[in-house]
Amino acid sequence: MKVLTAPTVGEMVVKKSRFIAEAIPVDSPEKAREVWRSQKLKYDNGGHIVFAFAVGSSGGVQGCSDDGEPSGTAGRPMLEVVKNSGITNLIVTAARWYGGIKLGTGGLVRAYTECAQMALENAPVRELQYMSHIDFALPYNFLEVTRKRLNELAFESFDESFAGEVNFSGRLPEANLPELEKFLQDLSKGSIQIKLIDNALE
Repeated sequence: MKVLTAPTVGEMVVKKSRFIAEAIPVDSPEKAREVWRSQKLKYDNGGHIVFAFAVGSSGGVQGCSDDGEPSGTAGRPMLEVVKNSGITNLIVTAARWYGGIKLGTGGLVRAYTECAQMALENAPVRELQYMSHIDFALPYNFLEVTRKRLNELAFESFDESFAGEVNFSGRLPEANLPELEKFLQDLSKGSIQIKLIDNALE
């Protein structure tokens, strides 16, 4: 799965009805509904603010709303676009301004589907990967060479504390953990041990 990293917009006009779809990163159903409420305020002159969202490591937590459009013509088609995109942790909202010509149920389904696709077409994303959360400590004389290796292994530090030793707490891609373990073992002749806190898909 991939996660959306920045908002994107798609806009189209169908038989004088204007559609603006926005894809916005979120990390929970509560945040998705909060974004939807803010979109309703932002587009308070729009007739309908439809939404579809998916959150979680597999996109399994989902929701959608037609927001007054005929049942099944708006939120559900947009949710299908979200599911088929392979992207999670996002909400797609769509505002529609009626142009005086009825689109019919089939026309609405096509329009909401297409505007959601436009919003996600070139969306900036990153791949989810398993990250290892770890703690370890090392002597001061190993600090500089270790920092250099940590950067090479994409280690993200949460905390560094300096007492009798330098204590590191952070995360790195799970695939890089064996290489870090070998580096520290070789560096310290086996005296530095890594404490694995957990592995999480992030």
